[in-house]
Amino acid sequence: MTNTLLSRAVSGTADPPLLPLPDRVSNLLSELGSPPRLAAHLRAVHDVAHQLVDWMEQHCPAVLFDREAVLFGAATHDVGKTVHHGELSGPGSAHEEAGQTLLLDHGVSPDLARFAATHASWVDTRVGLEDLLVSLADKIWKNKRVPDLEDLVVARLAEASGRAAWEEFIALDEVLTHIGDEADQRLAFQASFPIYG
Repeated sequence: MTNTLLSRAVSGTADPPLLPLPDRVSNLLSELGSPPRLAAHLRAVHDVAHQLVDWMEQHCPAVLFDREAVLFGAATHDVGKTVHHGELSGPGSAHEEAGQTLLLDHGVSPDLARFAATHASWVDTRVGLEDLLVSLADKIWKNKRVPDLEDLVVARLAEASGRAAWEEFIALDEVLTHIGDEADQRLAFQASFPIYG
């Protein structure tokens, strides 16, 4: 990785401490000439996804999901913004399909590339728990609470655990509140990197 800022964004020291992006993702971002701020965002969401899947495995071991798919999806969900730079600082959804296409063009399997397209379409009834977790990580990293999305996750947890939905809601709310407590630091980390360059 030749760009120093990009290198710092994907694996440098961060406050709060953030896990580095996987090498496969770091190499892809370097190859695509990713803006450092995008890499910082992906790293923050990837770290939050780690916290969510760790919690899921401890709290509800009966829930079956693909941990590595969630982590890869979180680490690459906005990769389409490497070609739609305007969506780094403004609204837009063109990056979703573009991201999926980029990933497919770089040899990523369709089952992993899909997260670039599904991370904002969690209301689609066909999305799996993995997609919901990527969407949730993409919201809670900045402490944005989306009740409808959380309700979908709660329903999946209650179905798998046999516990009442209100019990699962309380448990999920507790972990999301805890993760959200460091949102300001994650936002500051992301903002410390330029959109371009």
